[in-house]
Amino acid sequence: MSESGVPDVTQELRLPWDDDPEDLYEHAPCGYLTTLPDGTVVRVNETFLTWTGYSRADLIGHKRFRDLLTPGDQIYHETHYAPLLQMQGEVHEIALEVVCPDRRRLPTLVNSVLERGPTGSPRIIRTMVFNATERRSYEKELLHARRAAESSEQRLQVLQQIVADLAAAPTVAEVAEVVVRAPEPAFQAASTSIYLVNAERDQLEAVTSTDPTTGNWDDMPRSSSRAVAEVARRGDLHVVGTLAEAEEHFPDLAESMRRSERRSVVLLPLTTGPSDGEDGPVVLGVLAFSFREERALTDSETGMIRLLGQQAGQALDRARLYDEARQRERWSSFLADVTRALDEEHRLLQRARRLVERVAGEIADWAMVRLQVGPAGLVEYHGGPAPDQARLDARTAEAIETAAPVFAADGDGLGCTVLPLTVRGDVLGTLAVRMIPDPRGGEAEHGFLTDLADRAALALENSRLYEQERAIARTLQRSLLADAVPGSDPRFAMETHYQAAAQDMEVGGDWYDAFLITANKLAVVVGDVVGRGIEAATTMGQLRSAIRALASAENGPARLLEGLDRFCERVESARMATVVYAEVDLLSSEVAYACAGHLPPLLHEPAGSPQYLMQARSAPIGSRAGDRRRAEHRMRLAAGSRLLFYTDGLIERRGRAIDRGFEILAREYARLRDAPLKGLTAGLADTLVGKDHGDDVCMLCLTLGTEDRLERSIGADPLQIALLRADMRGWLAGHRVDTDCLNAVLLACSEAVANAIEHGYREDPFGVVDVAATISAGTVEIRVTDRGGWRGPGSDTARGRGLQLIYESMDEVVFDRGHQGTTVTMRRHREDDR
Repeated sequence: MSESGVPDVTQELRLPWDDDPEDLYEHAPCGYLTTLPDGTVVRVNETFLTWTGYSRADLIGHKRFRDLLTPGDQIYHETHYAPLLQMQGEVHEIALEVVCPDRRRLPTLVNSVLERGPTGSPRIIRTMVFNATERRSYEKELLHARRAAESSEQRLQVLQQIVADLAAAPTVAEVAEVVVRAPEPAFQAASTSIYLVNAERDQLEAVTSTDPTTGNWDDMPRSSSRAVAEVARRGDLHVVGTLAEAEEHFPDLAESMRRSERRSVVLLPLTTGPSDGEDGPVVLGVLAFSFREERALTDSETGMIRLLGQQAGQALDRARLYDEARQRERWSSFLADVTRALDEEHRLLQRARRLVERVAGEIADWAMVRLQVGPAGLVEYHGGPAPDQARLDARTAEAIETAAPVFAADGDGLGCTVLPLTVRGDVLGTLAVRMIPDPRGGEAEHGFLTDLADRAALALENSRLYEQERAIARTLQRSLLADAVPGSDPRFAMETHYQAAAQDMEVGGDWYDAFLITANKLAVVVGDVVGRGIEAATTMGQLRSAIRALASAENGPARLLEGLDRFCERVESARMATVVYAEVDLLSSEVAYACAGHLPPLLHEPAGSPQYLMQARSAPIGSRAGDRRRAEHRMRLAAGSRLLFYTDGLIERRGRAIDRGFEILAREYARLRDAPLKGLTAGLADTLVGKDHGDDVCMLCLTLGTEDRLERSIGADPLQIALLRADMRGWLAGHRVDTDCLNAVLLACSEAVANAIEHGYREDPFGVVDVAATISAGTVEIRVTDRGGWRGPGSDTARGRGLQLIYESMDEVVFDRGHQGTTVTMRRHREDDR
C-alpha cells in the first residue's frame, strides 16, 4: 500500500527486457548495427535485415556500413559522418539512404556512438537506424507544396506586375508589348507572339513577337484553318501539349513546332466582356506562347493563364478606345489646321498647292489635286514616288463619273484613294491620296478622308469664285477709271496712278476721274467707296456717272456734293463714300474745291513748301451725322503749281498716327518737286506704299499752267530720261514753241543728260543731274549740270555721235568743266528768229 492508502500497482508490472532482452534487440522498432572502427559489420538485428532484405551472412564480416550507402552518401560518410564521429564520439539524425539488394533505396535516419577502450582508442561503433520512408515522402510532399506555393506566388507577383503595366499602357501597341512579354517570366515560356483582330478587315494581324522565327509570322483571315484563327473563332484556351497532338489537329502548327524545336504550345484568346449584340465574350486577339519541353499545365497555371487573357483583353479594349479617340482628335486637329491654312491663301493655285503639301506632309506620302477649271485645268501634287498614271487616271475617271470616293483596297496595285471634290452637286475635281499604312484605318479613315475632301472642295470652290469675282470687279473698276484723262491742253498736265491692294485682297472702291466741264473749266475728282468687291466697284461706277451728270459751269463743288447726298437716298451703297472734288478755271487759274470726308489735297506751288488744303470740309456723302453743310473754297494758283489728290491707302497705317502719314507724304512730295511729272505718282507709291500693301491707292497729280522756268533734277538712271523728256515736251508746248525747235531741244537735252549719266557718274549710281530751261522771246536755253567727271569735246568717247547731235541740233553749245563737275549750256533760236 502507498502512504495514501491506494494499492501500489508498479510492484506488479513486468518490464519486457526482464523477460527476453535478446528478443527486444532483434525485434526493436529500429535497426541496430555494431561495427568495428573501420565500419565492418559485426552484429545486426532482425529489424534491419527485414527492412533491407539482407541476410546476416551478407553483412557480418563482409560489408562495411558505408558499403550499404548510395554513392553520394558514401562521399558524405567519408567527408562528414566519420570525421564528426571521431571528433564528437557521436552523431545524431544523419539522413542516409541504404541500398537494398534489389537496388531499392531505403531512406533512414542514423544515430551512432563511438565507444573507446581504456586507452582511449576506438573499440566499436554502435549505430541505431530508423526507417524514414514515410517521413521522406511527407517531406517531399511538403517540399512540393512549398515549391508549388512559391511558384504560384511568383506567378501571382508577375501577373500583378503585368496588370499594373497594362494599366499604365494607354495605346494598343504598348499593351501588346506588355502582354507579349508576360508568359516568359510567369510560365517560363520560350517564346511568345501576339495577334490582334481587325474586325473591319476580318483578319488576324501579327503585331509583335519575342522571336518571330518560331512560327508562321504573318497576317491571316479569321476564317483560316490555322490554330490561331481557330482559337480566335472559338474564344477559349487551347493547349497543344505534344507534337503528336499538333500533327493530328493543326499540321501547320506542327510544322512550325518542329522547325523551332518546340514541344508544347498554349493558344490564349484575349477577351473582353460581351458587347451589344454579342452573346459571349469578344475576342480581341490571340496570345501564343511555346515551350521547348512538353509541358502539362496545372489547374493553378491554367487559371492564371485565363486570368491573363481576360486582363489583357480588357486592357486592349480600353487601349483601342483610347487610340480611336486620339486618332479622331488628330484627324479633327488636322482638318482644323488645313482649313486655317487654306483660309490664309486666297488664290486658287496657292490653295491647291497648300492642300497637297499639308496632306502629303502629315497623313499621306503622296497627294494630288486635279481641278477642272480653265481650258487646261489645274494639277498640283506633292510627295512621291508617283503611282502608276494609267491606273490613277482610270480611278479618277470612276470617281468623277460616280461622284463617289474610290477607296484603296489591299492588293489593288495602286494604293491610292481618289475623292471627288463636290460642291452643290457639281464635281470641281478630285483629290488623290496615298495614305501611310495604318492598321487602324477602315471606316473611320474613310469618313475622315470624305470630310477632308468636303472641306477642300468648299475651300477651292470659294477660291475659284473669289478669283472669278475679283477678276470681274477688277475689270469693272479699271473700265470705270478714266482711261485717258484730258492731256492735250497745254494749260495743264495730269499724272494718275492706281495701285490695287496686295494680290490676295478684294477689289476696293478707290477711283479718280477728270473731265472738261466746258472748254475752259476742268473737273477733277478722287473718291473712296465703302466696301470691297463687285458691289463697291459698281457703286464707284454709279458715283462717277452721277458726278459727271451733276457737274456744270453753274453748280460748283458745294452744290455738286448736295446733289450726291440726294443720290445716296436712292443708292444706299453710295452712302458714306468720301469725295474730294475740284473745278479749275483754266483762264484765271482759280481752283474751287470741296472735301466730303476725304483727305485734304496737297498743294505745292513753285515757291514755298507743300501745304494741305484744309478748307471746305464736311461729312462723307449721305452721312446722317457730322457736319452735313456743304461748302467750297476758292483760291488762285501760280503757274507751275502741283496739286495732289489721293486716297487713304497712301498714308494710313495701322499702329501709326495719321499726322505722321501727312508729314511723310509732304516731305516726299517736296523732295520730288523738281522731278518730272511723268512717273511722279508712281514714285510716291513705291516710296510710301510698296507692292504688298493691304489697301488700294489712288492718286491724281495736276500741274496748272506753264512755269516760266523749268527746273528738274533726276537720278543717274537712263530710264528717267524719258520722264524728263515728257515733262519738258509739255513745258515747251505750253510756251508755244514751234515743232522743229521743240524736237531739236528735246534731242539735245536728252543726249546731254545721257552723257552726264554715262560719263559723269560712271561709278556713282546715286548721282543727280540738274536740268534748267528758260524761254525768252527768241531763244530756248537748256542748262545740264552734273558733279562728276563728264567728258567734253575731243575726248575719246563712245558717245561721239551724241555730241555731234548736240552741236547739230543747237545753235550754241558751251562746256564749262571744273573741279565740281561739268555744265553744258545749249541755246536754240526759235523759228521766227532763225
